[in-house]
Amino acid sequence: MTQPRPHVVIIGGGFGGLEAAKSLAKAPVDITLIDKTNHHLFQPLLYQVATAGLAAPAIAAPTRSLFRHQANLTTLLAEVVDINPQDKKVHLSDGTALVFDHLIVAAGATHSYFGHDEWSAFAPGLKTLEDAFEIRRKVLFAFESAEKEPDPEKRQNWLTLCVIGAGPTGVEMAGAFAEIARQTLVGEFRRINPHDARILLIEGGPRVLQAMPETLSQKALQQLQKLGVEVRLNAIVTGIDATGLQVRGPAPAGVVGTVDYRIASQCVVWAAGVAASGLGRVLAQHTGCQTDRAGRVVVNADLTLPGYAHVSVIGDLAAAMSHRPGKPPAPVPGVSPGAKQMGRWAARNILHRIAGEPTQAFRYADYGNLATIGHNSAVVDLSTPFGPLRFSGRWAWWFWLLAHIYFLIGFRNRLVVLMDWGSAYLSFSRNARVVAGTLDKPVTHVGES
Repeated sequence: MTQPRPHVVIIGGGFGGLEAAKSLAKAPVDITLIDKTNHHLFQPLLYQVATAGLAAPAIAAPTRSLFRHQANLTTLLAEVVDINPQDKKVHLSDGTALVFDHLIVAAGATHSYFGHDEWSAFAPGLKTLEDAFEIRRKVLFAFESAEKEPDPEKRQNWLTLCVIGAGPTGVEMAGAFAEIARQTLVGEFRRINPHDARILLIEGGPRVLQAMPETLSQKALQQLQKLGVEVRLNAIVTGIDATGLQVRGPAPAGVVGTVDYRIASQCVVWAAGVAASGLGRVLAQHTGCQTDRAGRVVVNADLTLPGYAHVSVIGDLAAAMSHRPGKPPAPVPGVSPGAKQMGRWAARNILHRIAGEPTQAFRYADYGNLATIGHNSAVVDLSTPFGPLRFSGRWAWWFWLLAHIYFLIGFRNRLVVLMDWGSAYLSFSRNARVVAGTLDKPVTHVGES
């Protein structure tokens, strides 16, 4: 009698899950990939959809189409609500239970409002296409609302756009907002001048892009200021409501000491915090495993769940360490290259276990960091065999552009993005500015074709 092939279940169709599934394409296993969306999303460019630079299909691909030639893989559009490592079962929201031999949990992350989830109603974050559509609507309709507002003070409130958090997403979004106001919308309004918009980037730490070297952080700050972005450092947001936000930090006027002040704004975007998927808590409840402050699961050196060698946790859900020979263990950053490498590593270790071979400790290869600020403005920090390579400005922007086009999935995606960016580079246009709904009747869920 033929023995059934091992069943590998992968939860999450992001970078980690996708790489794990591809790595097992020729393996003697059956794979079920579960995701609650029907597409793989290239998240590093999601802010481009939010700021009308790209349409959604340029950075997303249907998951089924990506695996149509992989015969050993089944895709399920479903939401996982429970994982029982002891029984080797994954439970879906429709009541279905899947039995697995090996499990890879790559459920990703969501927004963290640091205990103030009520802020999400006024300051949307950016993790999904729905988030991007909502931010795009919020920003573009702020200018529309200002156009019909007769009161000068209220008009300025609409024209004050605030981004909270100066990591890569916040920096890139603030720069894009500045270009929308200073370039894209010029000449399109009659009662307002979009150039009068204030773009504020609010960061609780002492500098922008804190994961980068201080020299590049300073370069990024200078490029943001050149675009007209007002950067507030060491500024802690203490409250957000429908008409603005409360901030504690150095006074804008330069008064010595820390003060509390209010920024009136009808358009606030959150880019400050990340929390792991709730499935991390589910695993902790069933197994007693440890999680860190962000809800990430503390995993073994080989990315498995302590006490459960048949369960691997990867990507933004894993508090993983890199174990390179001759070096102390180092935390793996929550970036797409890390998730991809963990996906491939977890798949390889599953094959080692099936073959009765020892698994290997994860080793992360750090290739560096990139961030774009605006037109011809970016910062690049690369790791090379000869030491770090760091540069900024026009050449950094071209490097950022080519790197992102290279890593996009599918020829069509690369071609569409290249054409859109080429048009935008020459004309400062943003061709994805169509927004569903009206000012008074928003559409809460919309897709693009």
